[in-house]
This record gives sequence, structure tokens and C-alpha cells, in this order.
Amino acid sequence: MRIYKEAEKDFILEHLHEQLATLMLQARRYPDLPVAELVQQIQARQKAMSKLPVWAADPELIFPANISVEQSSSEATAAFKASLVTGKLLVDLTGGFGADSFYFSKSFEQVIHVEQNQELSEIANYNFGILGASNIQTIATTANQFLEGFTGYADVLYLDPARRGDRSEKLHLLQDCEPDILNLLPVLFQKADKVLLKASPMLDIDLAISQLRKVVKVWVVAVQNECKEVLYLLQQNPAVQPELEAVNIKADGSISTFVFTGDQEQKATPPYSDPLTYVYEPNAAILKAGAYKSITQQFPVYKLHPNSHLYTSDTLLPDFPGRVFKCTGTSRYNKKELLARLPRKQANITIRNFPESVASIRKKTGIREGGNLYLFFTTDMHQKPIVLFCEKV
Repeated sequence: MRIYKEAEKDFILEHLHEQLATLMLQARRYPDLPVAELVQQIQARQKAMSKLPVWAADPELIFPANISVEQSSSEATAAFKASLVTGKLLVDLTGGFGADSFYFSKSFEQVIHVEQNQELSEIANYNFGILGASNIQTIATTANQFLEGFTGYADVLYLDPARRGDRSEKLHLLQDCEPDILNLLPVLFQKADKVLLKASPMLDIDLAISQLRKVVKVWVVAVQNECKEVLYLLQQNPAVQPELEAVNIKADGSISTFVFTGDQEQKATPPYSDPLTYVYEPNAAILKAGAYKSITQQFPVYKLHPNSHLYTSDTLLPDFPGRVFKCTGTSRYNKKELLARLPRKQANITIRNFPESVASIRKKTGIREGGNLYLFFTTDMHQKPIVLFCEKV
């Protein structure tokens, strides 16, 4: 790891928002600077701007290779995780760039950041010093090696297993990720009271609960309605039914939550209706968590179809956790009928329980993307395909 000189830091900040290819072509203008190396720093910061804006804007911090930035938690999700657990000692067994460790350090007296990549461990250690996180200890080793030599006892062990294969393919099954937490579980509970696991949003939640066996709670975390993380809290003696919490972190930093259990979802009997005045689409976290029926028990809405996952009501529910629309009418899936109501041939299209893709619908109808009108292609309670014409509330 190399510490950058003041002139190099100035170069990085001065060109932070420029096109990197253009910057490389102008490298001869800066004979005293290692432009190629500095461009790599700029590229990493550009990738971090949306996820880690505070870090990206700090001229003193050093950034690792792009892949480590891509795999890092965002400031929003890292801060949320840090709100879930507290205590004296947390060990981050898959430390990486260190965003999670940094935010955990605000909730724990001490954090140990374990990272097998020596250079990445050094970068994290340096950045923690710049950020004033003096209660984080960095250790360059693997999770397995650390656990073998760790004679202490932690309040929480945190893992975010690597989900990239040898050919950079994305992995999501627990047994395919590194480290393999299923094999590690007995050792983990010899070293800590609790285990907090971050897993792929692509992993089936019921499968994960079945495999892990000790899950007491699951958080499905979305940021601005995009599912980012699924977190599993494990304890030695879990409850029979883990609680599931769907979390949506909004643009203004506020958080919408919806809590239920698998048993509640299974036993819920939702009411059904044809489309009424208002239409609701649950946020991504609720859909991933699978609260398809439970949501009708907490909000006075009707379901359009058992598999459509769209909801409706005559009275506006502004606090519904998701997108809210006013339904201005319905139509059959018929090109002539649709275009008669779309003089500009433009609308935003969403499919829910519909046999065709958005691309196929656009190709067949010629409807262009954009505008203020939203079309939901779905199936109604009578098993018929239907198109809902909606405006956002």
C-alpha cells in the first residue's frame, strides 16, 4: 500500500468527475504524476459515489481495486446493520473494504476486522485511522485461520461470504460461497453468542432458514425500492418461527418496515376484488420477503389475484409500504384498444403475473417508455389478463 502525496491527492479530487479514457489520453500533460495509478483511484471513487459518498469525497482515504468497492456495503446498509446489534466485541470475519466494520465500531466497544487480502487489510487499517475509528483492530488472515487461533469470545460474529466463483460468476447458495458458513456453524457458536450473516438477495429465504437452523430473525433490506441485502441473525436456541422484517431505506434516510412470520403468512386469508380506485405495489423488500398475504392483514386492501401481488382499495392508504397509484381505468390486452387510450403511444409498463415480458409487450404494441402513465399488465381474480391504467399518487 502506498500513501499518496499532496499533489497526487489534488489530482484525484480535481479530476474526480471526468471521463477516465480522456484523462488517460492527457497523461503526458502530467509528467511528474503516475497518472495510470491515480486514474484507478478515481475510477474506484466514482464507483463509490452512490454507495459511499462520504468516503468518496474524502481526499485522505485510499481506495482498493474496483471489485472490492463493488462488493462493499453502502453507507446506508452498513449503518442499518450497525443498528441491529450492539455489545463489547464484534468480529467481522470477511472485512473487505471495511464499510461494515466502520459502522459496527459505532455500536461496539471493539471491532476486529479480518481480511485475507494483505493489501486490502492494510488499506482498511489506514482508512480507519483517517476516519478516527481507533477501536478497530485489523488482522490479515482468513476467517478459518482467525477462528482457529481466536481464544476470546465475541458478542457477534459477522460474515458476508464472497459470492464470486473462480470465473467471476455470481454465486448465491450458502455452500458455494467463501467461507462456507454451513460448515463453519459449529465453530462459530463456540466463539460467539450470535452470528449475523449477509447473504445474496437471490438466495431463497426458506431454504436458508432450513439450512442454517438457528435463525431467529431475517431482515430483507432494500434501498430506494431496490433489494440490496438479506440478513440472518443466528443464535444457539432460536425460536420456532423466525421473524421476518422487510426494510426499505428511502432517499431521505427514513425507513419503512413491515414485520411478519412465516406462520402468519401461511395462515392469512386475503380478500380479493376487481380493481378499485387505488392500486398498490408493495416495495421490493416486502416482495422478496414473501409477505404476499400478510400485508392484507395489516392494511385494508384487496388482492387482485393469488399470484399477482398487486392490491387495491377504494380509500387512499398513503402509508402503504410501496408505490401507490390511482387507477383511471382498465383494458383488455388488445393493441387497438390500448393505443386508442394512448395518443402519444408512451407509458411505463410493469408486469405482475402476466405471460409476456415488458420487451415483448412493447414490441407488439409499439408503446414507448416514459411519461406519467403507468400500465400494469396482470391477471385478475377471474383468471383473465387485464391492463390497469394508473397515475402515480
